[in-house]
Amino acid sequence: MIIFTGVAGSGKSLQGKMLADELGLPWLSTGEFLRMLVSGEKREAMVAGKLLDDAEIIQLVRKIFALIDTNEEFVLDGFPRTIAQADWLLNQVKHKQFQITGVIHLTADQGTVLKRLAGRGRQDDTPEAIKERFKEYEETILPILEDFKAHNIPVYDISSEDSIESIFSNIRTELKV
Repeated sequence: MIIFTGVAGSGKSLQGKMLADELGLPWLSTGEFLRMLVSGEKREAMVAGKLLDDAEIIQLVRKIFALIDTNEEFVLDGFPRTIAQADWLLNQVKHKQFQITGVIHLTADQGTVLKRLAGRGRQDDTPEAIKERFKEYEETILPILEDFKAHNIPVYDISSEDSIESIFSNIRTELKV
């Protein structure tokens, strides 16, 4: 599996989908699944930039993984987003449920993120929600990346400040595809 991570607005979904299309791989986006499946109070919390609890997300990811052959390569976007989720994923790898080829970590500054998300037009892209996601990224995603590195999983830090094509080229270069 190739994991795409980074702050909201860094281009994870765009770049992950491009890579999946280029290589003919399944593209699994937890964000897309959540927007399709979550409703009611949980949806309202999500729109406000809050995360669902780990057990709910892991249950969703298990369902997503059941849709594909996890022995084959695939692109995963938006998971893990907490240390508990990363621990679950690393435990699955330890027990040979699947393998992580690498983690693409797309970086962007807060100004770039605000500008990109303001133009996206999604209901959950309010300035308050964006600020919350940036805080969550700094508090959780960065430690997850350190945890991956400690487990010898390749993490590729790639600036998403460049053009879409340049970012994609950098991803392909890092993955050697």
